[in-house]
Amino acid sequence: MCSLPVSVVSEPQAAARPTLATAEAELVAQLQQGSEAAFRTLVERYQNRVYRTVLALLRSAEEAEDVAQEVFVEVYQTIGRFRGDAALSTWLYRLATSRALKHRRRARAKKRFAYFTSLLGFDNHVLHHPPDHAHPQAQLEGTQQLRLLLDHIARLPDQQQVAFTLRHEQELSYEEIAAVLQTTVPAVESLLFRARQTLRKHLQPSLLHV
Repeated sequence: MCSLPVSVVSEPQAAARPTLATAEAELVAQLQQGSEAAFRTLVERYQNRVYRTVLALLRSAEEAEDVAQEVFVEVYQTIGRFRGDAALSTWLYRLATSRALKHRRRARAKKRFAYFTSLLGFDNHVLHHPPDHAHPQAQLEGTQQLRLLLDHIARLPDQQQVAFTLRHEQELSYEEIAAVLQTTVPAVESLLFRARQTLRKHLQPSLLHV
């Protein structure tokens, strides 16, 4: 009796191995069924990426932890509405950047309110002080140049800052960034170009190699 070709024998084994897309779809299905084990898997798999993204935008370890937790709470509460139009990681980056920017806008509004109330004599002290948490990388390097770079990144318009962070902090492709921002690749290229031009304008050329 002749033996089956190797390709025929190995085909079922290859088919049995789930693809990345299939594995993600199975995880989403389990999450939508309320599986706590699936939620733990999700957190373990993505918590570092979510935290680092939020941290790069807020530059406060304490605030980044709080916002990252908020992101996963939102995922838990809204996963039923996830339809798979984008990758799960794309959706998480979208939630993370959106939450971080909202948090920062609220903090700035609170700071402005406190400043004006103190000026107008409604209170004897400033109600809110901006966080003084240094970015971990700045603590590690301890250089004025890095702090200067981080300060100027923080001053970029929101969309430019998100695109720059996702590209250089998370190393996402232009296509992935476009999916997160729900825009086009040329739009992402334009955001990054303008961000780099602004940073180069304010920094020594030797400080920025991007």
